[in-house]
Amino acid sequence: MKLATLCYVLDKQNSSTLMIYRNKKQNDYHQGKWNGLGGKFNLGESPEECAIREIEEESGLRVKSLKMRGFITFPLFDGKDDWYVFLFTADDFVGKQIDSPEGRLEWIPNDKLTEINLWEGDKIFIPWLFDDKFFSAKFNYDNGKFIDYSVEFYGKD
Repeated sequence: MKLATLCYVLDKQNSSTLMIYRNKKQNDYHQGKWNGLGGKFNLGESPEECAIREIEEESGLRVKSLKMRGFITFPLFDGKDDWYVFLFTADDFVGKQIDSPEGRLEWIPNDKLTEINLWEGDKIFIPWLFDDKFFSAKFNYDNGKFIDYSVEFYGKD
């Protein structure tokens, strides 16, 4: 079992989201895909601590606050482990964007987010990040191929 975060840094003024094109790490399971920022928990970290650390490590930006948007289970996503992922957005940040060690960072217009080369499941859940509901979902993949998903929404109707 792996615990991880996925974080979407939002520029509300320009209606865009900071995404990373994964193209720098050797043997990266996400090679050639666009992703939000994030990664695995360090020992003893809370989901928020992990998200804040990962955003700074991957982008150089320091977020002042986060909003947890959802939780996704990816059974045997990489063929070895179940991944449990906390999803966050952040729109209050400071700092200077760096050249990320994991890939190319780019601000993608929000209305174009599902048009870039994402995992198929990401195209489904990314629009949920902009809703005022919390979600809990399960996305099934087999050998990198999207199979299906289920979801429950909580909060405002």
